[in-house]
Amino acid sequence: MKKVGFQMLLAFLMVVILPGFMLRFVEKKVISGETQLDVATTEETFLTENKETEENTQTEQTMEPEQLKTETIVLESNGVVSQIDEDSYIVGVILAEMPVSFHDEALKAQAVVARTYARKTIATGSKHEYGGICADSGCCQAYCRPEDFIDRGGNAEDVERVQRLVIQTRAEVLLYEGELIEATYFSCSGGRTEDAVAVWGTMIPYLQATDSPGEENAEHFTDTVRFQAEEFARLLQISTSLLPGSWFGAVTYTTGGGVDTIEICGQAFTGKDLRRILGLRSTAFQISAIGQTIIITTKGFGHRVGMSQYGADAMAVRGNSYIEILQHYYPGTELKTVEMIDKG
Repeated sequence: MKKVGFQMLLAFLMVVILPGFMLRFVEKKVISGETQLDVATTEETFLTENKETEENTQTEQTMEPEQLKTETIVLESNGVVSQIDEDSYIVGVILAEMPVSFHDEALKAQAVVARTYARKTIATGSKHEYGGICADSGCCQAYCRPEDFIDRGGNAEDVERVQRLVIQTRAEVLLYEGELIEATYFSCSGGRTEDAVAVWGTMIPYLQATDSPGEENAEHFTDTVRFQAEEFARLLQISTSLLPGSWFGAVTYTTGGGVDTIEICGQAFTGKDLRRILGLRSTAFQISAIGQTIIITTKGFGHRVGMSQYGADAMAVRGNSYIEILQHYYPGTELKTVEMIDKG
């Protein structure tokens, strides 16, 4: 009898009490999210959603034009060769090459020119064995990382502004007859740019002398340097007993107003030779002598072929767009995106 009573009690516990207790236990676990079922379901849902997110991201990246992800190989000023995405590279060129105080349209023109110059340099085999472009402005284009720009006294707002302007011209380049142009540029022309043939001996249709007004406020619109007659003669390797005032003879000029040739003590010198030997800012100069002092006044700064940066800013201030600026300094060229070029 006791045994029967015990069995009935055990059955009651198994059938009534225990299931209720287990149900409450499971409910508690479900609410707290701790059941193995919930964990497995959550993981599966997370992995599925994450995979879908990754797939969507990959799809969006794939849809982005390939040229927008182009990287540029750059030999930086610290001697390190880096791969830098093109947009970031162009930002760095602007920060190094052009005053960020310039008008937006001038900076956009610089972005297009810098991009064209870099792509042309690399497409034609590069000047360097690593197949890229260096940060020496005397050879290729200067480049400055944003963090270095800020360390040197720049501010983050200027960096962000330049970044926005670069994006607005993303993948835009200049073409002439379907080919990337030689997108040369310089600081200041002194009022008129120069023909390519006068500087490099090659006639290039879109690199012709043109007026560049509005540069008068440029730091190097004009510069004056002085040499003592003895030093001047030593540098030019000339020997004469004549007074300096009689040293200078006939002068011929280029279309852009630079000195083509000049006769000094009976010898012919080119303006390019004198600029190199004497370290002049440009070949557009006037030369004279007072007593034993040779006085040279230059106009502009740089080779003066292509786009004048100060001229571009002057045009922008007058209301010209970056497209109009580019058309002025590179006549006959077309502005296109790389995607348009690839599609023919």
